[in-house]
Amino acid sequence: MEFLVNIKIKWPQDIDSKVKAEISVKEEALAAEYAKQGHLIRMWRVPGRLENWGLWKAADPTELHRVLSALPVWPYMDIAVHTLAKHHVDPLKD
Repeated sequence: MEFLVNIKIKWPQDIDSKVKAEISVKEEALAAEYAKQGHLIRMWRVPGRLENWGLWKAADPTELHRVLSALPVWPYMDIAVHTLAKHHVDPLKD
């Protein structure tokens, strides 16, 4: 299944900058691993905001939840998930 996921990062104002940097490094590494595994397909940044949109794949919503909730930044995320279905005019349809 494919999912369009909107993630807004809401760091606490009092978070230690070293802790934030460590979490960010771990986040990038796990995102790269998810890309290799085929979970993270595409990612777009929203200019000027701590926000992104991503195209994710998972077997079902439960697996997607497992994948997303393992991300190191999970405690600071506001997430909206949109399940996607195939469209008959999609130029890339299988």
